[in-house]
Amino acid sequence: MSRPLAISIQSQVVMGHVGNSAAVFPMLAAGLEVAPIPTVIFSNTPDYPSLRGRALPGDFFAELLQGAWDRGLPQRADFLLTGYIGSAEVARLTADFVARAKAANPHLRYYCDPVLGDEQPGLYVPREIADTFRDRLLPLADIASPNPFEVAWLTGQPIAELADIHRAARALRMAPEAQLIVTGCKLRETAPGMLESVIHGPEGLSRHPTPHLPLAMAGTGDLFAGLITAALGSGRSLAQAVEYAQVQTSRALERAAALGAKEVVLSDPDFRKALLEP
Repeated sequence: MSRPLAISIQSQVVMGHVGNSAAVFPMLAAGLEVAPIPTVIFSNTPDYPSLRGRALPGDFFAELLQGAWDRGLPQRADFLLTGYIGSAEVARLTADFVARAKAANPHLRYYCDPVLGDEQPGLYVPREIADTFRDRLLPLADIASPNPFEVAWLTGQPIAELADIHRAARALRMAPEAQLIVTGCKLRETAPGMLESVIHGPEGLSRHPTPHLPLAMAGTGDLFAGLITAALGSGRSLAQAVEYAQVQTSRALERAAALGAKEVVLSDPDFRKALLEP
């Protein structure tokens, strides 16, 4: 039996764990075949005194996408995951690729992680990239996992209570059968000391609380999306995948905090052991 294949289009760093450098490892460890395509290549995250590297030139990125087609990857992939995109041209090329891949492969599940910003520091990609996520990528998505800031920016509606998620889901213009995961929610209904991931889909809404760790580290959302994809590829439902990703992401954050790292760390023994469990 062939392993599930995931194409992962997002950033890559030389040092640390963000973008594909965070998401690919858990997918591989869980038994998926992964085809990572970088949108940017940086030396490290922006949290350091210097940052080297750049977004891939459009023509070079387009060649990598065409190489994926040459090898038949979109035609046989089970999952297509997109995350951070560093230029407007790469954003447009990514949207073209996703649309073409979904047309060629009805089995493909497209997971859009619209990496646009957070409460601090706000929007950290150019407006044109954010517009491409809103107008082209999210309408194609089968699954999307924005945080509350990203939902509010994309829809113009703040996320303060559960009813806001119902309204925002309609405003995002996703397909009727698509599933929205709003991550890192601290809603009016959220219990003290907790954060929630809230899933909104055709069957309604489900809430998935987890203890709130007072940690903010680069790569958290990228790892979370990779873990969800890994869990889905292992046969879990979306609700089960979200809860699995919450536990595993917390382990990575706690390990990073213990080591004094600036981004998530993937070396915790329990983290690695859990990735190998069916």
